[in-house]
Amino acid sequence: MFSYYDRLECSACSKQYDPHQLANLCECGSPLVARYRLDEAARTLNKEELKGDSLWRYHAMLPVQSEEGIVTMGEGMTPLLKLPRLGAQLGLSNLSVKDESVNPTGSFKARGLAMAISRAAELGVTKVAIPSAGNAGGATSAYAARAGIEAFVFMPKDVPKAFIIECEVNGAHVQLVDGLISDCGKLVGALKAENGWFELSTLKEPYRLEGKKTLGYELAEQRGWTLPDVILYPTGGGTGLIGMWKAFDEMEALGWIGSKRPRMVSVQAEGCAPMVRAFHRGDAKAEPWVNASTVAAGLRVPGGVGDAMILTALRDSEGTGVTVSDEELLENARLMGRAEGLFVCPEGGAVLAGLRKLIDQGWVQPDEEVVLFNTGSGLKYLDAFSN
Repeated sequence: MFSYYDRLECSACSKQYDPHQLANLCECGSPLVARYRLDEAARTLNKEELKGDSLWRYHAMLPVQSEEGIVTMGEGMTPLLKLPRLGAQLGLSNLSVKDESVNPTGSFKARGLAMAISRAAELGVTKVAIPSAGNAGGATSAYAARAGIEAFVFMPKDVPKAFIIECEVNGAHVQLVDGLISDCGKLVGALKAENGWFELSTLKEPYRLEGKKTLGYELAEQRGWTLPDVILYPTGGGTGLIGMWKAFDEMEALGWIGSKRPRMVSVQAEGCAPMVRAFHRGDAKAEPWVNASTVAAGLRVPGGVGDAMILTALRDSEGTGVTVSDEELLENARLMGRAEGLFVCPEGGAVLAGLRKLIDQGWVQPDEEVVLFNTGSGLKYLDAFSN
């Protein structure tokens, strides 16, 4: 069995949808998620027999229906690197980073867009559109080009220039917008019907989440099918955090891991922190952030349809949310470079800054196993680091 994909299901009202029909949101306006025949898969799959050196080694728990449907550039299976020098400085005995900068297109967005584009192509899509703060646009343009699909990318006009060039070189139609990613999303929504675009916005399409959940599968496998005590994740749209939480439940149902879960930490910039604010207020959903501002383009997401799912994961895991300033995240990105030789993106610096605050608060203990997520390469943010 190449895939045990069974159905699409609403994350809020549980309404079910045909798995082989193009879909965006549920009729109720909530994200759709892919569900699998887990009982059948548990009887058949053996984690010791996984094959391949990309995220597609987990194809049985992914929605693409055949090997021929895969659009790939070797994404996934990124290194989980120990950080002994940095850990010693912080007083931690077991600190690691999952380094997503080595993905094709230089960020974790390759995972979600490889999956979304593969499934879109499998279902006959010829044109896609996406609002992006940078990396998602680059990944969309690359995978769309590889699949022979026309891509339309809407970006804030002040995103780092590297992102714009990347999309244009890969043949995408780029429209720069005087506003934020939320304004780009409104344009995509308004124009998609008349232009015949399939929308790939975060969690308004169900398969990017499936690509991102492979972060959780890989993390467990690289650790010998155990999970750490704490995961710190830089949160914009939050698909990776939601995806990992979904992956943990799937793997337990398959019998691959136990019931232990990490405490999940959402790290956001002080100038755009809707999830952290909602978490500490005890709100079930996050109000959009007004006048969002941060040099970490991937964190400048004032709101999103996955807010309730993010908050649920934080609370169910007994996790938390923390904010950091632009000065702190850039300083800690440089610290990561000096201590461990990793040129991380500003978002990667943010999780280190957040960790240091949680250590100071006593929320993270010296003997706990901690994993940071660096979501992309610092090479795309040269302007931010040169100031």
